[in-house]
Amino acid sequence: MNRNDITEKIMTVKVSKGIKWEDVAQKVGLSKEWTTAACLGQMTLDAKQAKIIGKIFGLNAEEQKWLQVVPYKGSLPTPVPTDPLIYRWYEIVSVYGTTIKELIHEEFGDGIMSAIDFSMDIQRTADPKGDRVNVVLSGKFLPYKTY
Repeated sequence: MNRNDITEKIMTVKVSKGIKWEDVAQKVGLSKEWTTAACLGQMTLDAKQAKIIGKIFGLNAEEQKWLQVVPYKGSLPTPVPTDPLIYRWYEIVSVYGTTIKELIHEEFGDGIMSAIDFSMDIQRTADPKGDRVNVVLSGKFLPYKTY
C-alpha cells in the first residue's frame, strides 16, 4: 500500500457515491482547493483531518496514516502535461510566464511568489457568452536577500 493507492480509493469512492469536493472541504473546515489537493495526494493532513477524510471515504486507520505522510509534490505523469485542462495551464505559463514574472518584479522587486504561504480560489462566473473560470492565486512575496 502507498499514497497513490489511497488517492485511487478516494477517487473511486468519490465517483461511486457522487461526493462533491466542496462538501468534503466543509466537513474538514478548509477550502475546497486545499482539501482537494490533499485528497489527491499533494498536501499533508493532520490526524484530525485524516480521520474526517477517512470517515467520508471509508478509509481504515492504516490508510488514514498515509494521508499524514508528507507527499512527493508536483507529481504529474509526464514533463509536459497531456491532459487538455492541465496542458492549458502549462500553456498559460509558457505564454504569459515572462509577463507575470516581469510585472511581479516591477511591483515587488527581485523575489518569488510563495507556493507555501499560498491560497487559491476557483469560482464559476456567469457570462452571456459562456461561463468563465475565475481563478485567483494569492502567494506571499518572498524577496531574495543579500548577504
